Amino acid sequence: MEFDKGVAIDEAKEDGRDELNKDLLKLDEALRKIQITPACSLPEQAQQVDLSQCPTSYKENSPQEKLLLAIAENFRCQYAHIYPDRKPLLLCPLNECGVQKFVSTTLRPTLSPFPELYSWDGCASFVSDFLSLEPLDPPTDPPKHLHSPTWVLQTNRGSCFEFSTLLCSLLLGAGYNAYCVSGYAVKEMCLLNQSLQQCPLLGPLVKVKATKQRQQVKKYSVKPPRDLCSGFEQRQEDRRQAEAQAILLQKQQEEERLREDGERPPPDALLGLRVHCWVLVLADSREVPENFFIDPLSGKSFSTTDKCFLGIESIWNHQNYWVNMQDCRFGCAEMTYDLGDAVKWEYLLYGAAGQSVLTIPDMMMQQEVEDEDEEESRVFEMPPSWVNQIKISQQDMETRCPGGMKVIHYRKAKLEKFAPYLLKDGLVTRLTTYSDLDCTHSSTVKEWYQHRHDHLEERELNKATNVTVEHFRPGRSFALRCNRIWQTHRYIMMTPETERQMDFYSCARADGLVRRVEMPFEMTETFENRPDFLYYRHVVFGKRVKVFSPSNKEAPDRVDRPIQKVVESFHRDQSKPAREDVAERIFLVCEDRIQVTYHLEDDRIIPAWRNFIKPKDSGDSQKPHSFSRQMASTFHVDSFEKPCKNLFLYEMLVHMMKEEETVALRVKDSEKEVRAILAVREQEESSIELHISIYNTARNERARCHREAQERMAQEERLQEQEKELDFLAPFLAQLVDPENLTRQVALKLRSDCLADLKQRLVDKANLMQARFERETQELQQKQQWYQKNQLTMTKEDEDEYLAYCSDAMLRIHVLKLRLSSHKDKAPQKYLSLDERLRRDPRLANHLL
Repeated sequence: MEFDKGVAIDEAKEDGRDELNKDLLKLDEALRKIQITPACSLPEQAQQVDLSQCPTSYKENSPQEKLLLAIAENFRCQYAHIYPDRKPLLLCPLNECGVQKFVSTTLRPTLSPFPELYSWDGCASFVSDFLSLEPLDPPTDPPKHLHSPTWVLQTNRGSCFEFSTLLCSLLLGAGYNAYCVSGYAVKEMCLLNQSLQQCPLLGPLVKVKATKQRQQVKKYSVKPPRDLCSGFEQRQEDRRQAEAQAILLQKQQEEERLREDGERPPPDALLGLRVHCWVLVLADSREVPENFFIDPLSGKSFSTTDKCFLGIESIWNHQNYWVNMQDCRFGCAEMTYDLGDAVKWEYLLYGAAGQSVLTIPDMMMQQEVEDEDEEESRVFEMPPSWVNQIKISQQDMETRCPGGMKVIHYRKAKLEKFAPYLLKDGLVTRLTTYSDLDCTHSSTVKEWYQHRHDHLEERELNKATNVTVEHFRPGRSFALRCNRIWQTHRYIMMTPETERQMDFYSCARADGLVRRVEMPFEMTETFENRPDFLYYRHVVFGKRVKVFSPSNKEAPDRVDRPIQKVVESFHRDQSKPAREDVAERIFLVCEDRIQVTYHLEDDRIIPAWRNFIKPKDSGDSQKPHSFSRQMASTFHVDSFEKPCKNLFLYEMLVHMMKEEETVALRVKDSEKEVRAILAVREQEESSIELHISIYNTARNERARCHREAQERMAQEERLQEQEKELDFLAPFLAQLVDPENLTRQVALKLRSDCLADLKQRLVDKANLMQARFERETQELQQKQQWYQKNQLTMTKEDEDEYLAYCSDAMLRIHVLKLRLSSHKDKAPQKYLSLDERLRRDPRLANHLL
C-alpha cells in the first residue's frame, strides 16, 4: 500500500513506453485465445447447490460479460506490471456455479417492500442479524469465490465480501450512493469479535440539544430592546467552558486508556494484512450529511477516519470499479473519496466520471464494437447484473437470526436475540451483564418481550439487590405500567405485603393513582389530577392479630392489617382562602387523634392548624357524640381572628371522623387491588398467552382454518365444474312419461331425434353465416356504386371515410368467409362425435348395440 502513483506513472511512460505497448499487443493476442470455463473444484457448500435449478445467467456468461472479463484481465495484467508490490485485486471471482463473474455485476440493486429496509441502519441490522460469518481462509487474501446475494439469503451464511454485497445491493435499491470496499481492518472487526466493545443497549443516551428556531420577524412588530451583554465576556465564558470540557474529556480518555491497558488483547501478528470488506456510503444522497462506513458484520456505522480501518485496495458499485491510488500508511484518516479524481482513484471502465490511465487496446474492442474513429477512447458500459431479484419474505423479516436466535458477546455483557413467537413466553431479547471480564458472575438480567397477552414489555432483575422491575404497555387491567419487586427469591414474587412498587397510567384510572409503594407495614400512594387535589397518601399498619375460628383452631382466619396512621397531602385550591384550604391531614387511629394543617398564606411563615381528640364512644360516626372544648385545639396565624365556636368545631370533628372511615375503606380497597393484581400476574405467568393478529394468517389458527375451508370449497367447485358435462339427452327425456325405463324403439327414436336436432342446428348456423356474408357483400357493392356516381363531387374527408368503410367491410367479409368454411369442415366431425357419444351413453348403450 506504500507507493507514489505519480512517480510510477512517469517512469512507465518515459522509460518503458515502447516496451509496454509491445506487452499490450502480446496481451491482446493472448486474450483472444482465452476461453473462460467453470472451475473444476468448488467449495463444499457450493457443491450442494442444485445447478439444474439455477438460471442460465448463473451458469453462463453473456457476450458483454465475456468482454468485461477480458477487459478486467487486461486491467489486472497492467496493474500487476506497474505495481508489482501490491496485492492482487478482487475482480472476477467464481460464483456458486463455478463461473467467473465480475464483482460489479454481482450487485443487484433491490428495493425491499418492507419499510424497515428503507433506511441504512435497518438494512445493516437485517444483514448482520440474518447471516452467519464464515471467516476468510487465509485471512490475508481475498476470497476466490463470491456467491450471489440470493444464494447467501438461502444459506444464511457468507464471508465479509458476501455480507457487503448483500448490504450494498439493498442500499443501492433504497437510493443510497453505496460502494463495496475491499481493504484491511483490525482483527476484532474481521472476526466479529465484540468482546472488548460496550453493548449498544448499555450505552448512555445521547441527548440532542434542541436548536433554537429563528423567530420570524413580523413587519409591524415591536423591536426588541438592545442586547447590553458584553460579547467579550460571553466569548471568555465560552472559552472557559470549552477548556473545562477539554480537561474533562482528557481525563476520561486517560481513564479509558488505563482501563484498556489492562484489557488490551495481545498484539496481532497479521496487523495491517487482514483482508476485510465493508460498505462506503457517500454524502449527497438520501440527505446523508457526510461520508461514513458501515461494517456489515456488526451493522454499525463508523467514521471514515476510524482507526479500525487500516487501508483500502479498491471499491466498486454496480456501475464501475475503482482502485485506490492514495497512501494508506496512516490508515484511512487522510483519504478523500472524490471518485472523479483520476490521480487518486483509478477507473476500470471509461465513463463520464473520468478517463482511465490504463488504456484498453483497440484490437480487443474491434471484435464486439465497430467504431468509426479508432483513435478515440472506447466507452464500455457495465453489463446488467446476472443475479436474480433479491426477495426477502415476511418470514425472513420475522426470523432475522439463523435458526431464530443469535448470541453476541460484548464487554461484560451477553446479548441474546430471538425471533418473535419462537419462545412460548414471547421473549425476543435478553441482555445479561456481568461484574467480571470472564462473564462468570451475572449482575443484571434484562429481558424484552413482544406479543404478550398480559402486555408485558420489559423485565429487569438486579441480582445484587434482588429487585425485579416489570414494565407494561398501555391496555392491561388496573392500568398497571411498572411493577418493581424487592424479593428474596424469585418464586415468591407474587406474595402480597412484601416490598414492591407499582406504577400506573394515571390517565386510564378514575382515581388518578400514579404510584403505589408497599412495604411490610407501610403503603404510600401518589396521585395526579384529582378533583379533590389529593396527591399523597401514606398508611402505617400494625401487626396482624391472629383469630382462630371455632371449627378449625389450628388454621387462623385472615383479617385485614390494622391501620395505625394515615397521612394525606393536598395541593392548593385557589378557590378557597389559604387558612381554610387543607394542606395535610393526619389520622392517628391508634391514638384517636386527628391533625389538620392548612396551606401557608403568602405573607405568613407558619400555617394554621387544628387538632382533634375523638370521643370514647366514636365507634359509630352516625350517632351523636359528647363534645367538650378540650377535645379541639386551634392555632390561628392572625391573633386578632375570633376563635371558632363549639358548634363549628363539633361539626368539623364529625366530618373528620367520617373522612377517616372513608379513608380506611379506600385503604382496604387498595389492599384488595394489590392482591387482585398479584393473583392476575400469578395466573398470567403460569399460563402465558401470546397475542396473534388477525392479519397474521400463518399463525392465527382461526384465520388459517377459515382460509383453508374457503380454498377447499373453491377447489371442490372447480372440480365439479370440470366433471360436470352438458346432458344433451335432457330435453328429449323430459318429453317421455317414464324416462328411467327405456325400450329399444324409444332409444332409437331418442338417437334419431338428437342427431336430427344437431343437424338442424348446424344447418341453421351455416345459413345464418351465409346470410350475413351475402348482406355484407351487397352493402359493399351498393357503397361502391354510390362512390362511382359521386366520385367527382366528393371531398377529401368523404373519400377517407369511404376507404375506411371498404377496409372494414372487406375484413368482415373475409372473417365470415373463413368462419363459414371452417363450419362446413367441422360439421361432419361434430355429427359423428355426437353419434359416438350417444352409442356410449349408459342410458342408450344397451339398446343400440
